[in-house]
Amino acid sequence: MAYDAQLAARVREQFADGPPVLEKAMFGGLAFLVDGRIAVAASAEGGLLVRTGADRADQLVRTTAAQPMAMGGRTMRGWVHVGAEHVRTRRRLGEWIDIGIAAATSR
Repeated sequence: MAYDAQLAARVREQFADGPPVLEKAMFGGLAFLVDGRIAVAASAEGGLLVRTGADRADQLVRTTAAQPMAMGGRTMRGWVHVGAEHVRTRRRLGEWIDIGIAAATSR
């Protein structure tokens, strides 16, 4: 399945006023890289993949609609998957993008 092109366009629009971003097709989805690291990606399975950092991922899974991100049957530490229904509004999408940017730019 291809990624949600409308979601990718909405992510792109949100990045227009943010940090420089590089788009890269990866794993059937479209990743948005900040400082050379993936911040978020429009998932091939629908919804948004968000870099969070390991500690924050656990907290977000407990307190939000985010789910652990799995790839190839393995849970990816430091990442969450947010279903498309939870990023329908500009504000909600922006909140998740901000989380991804913060995680991507922290070293």
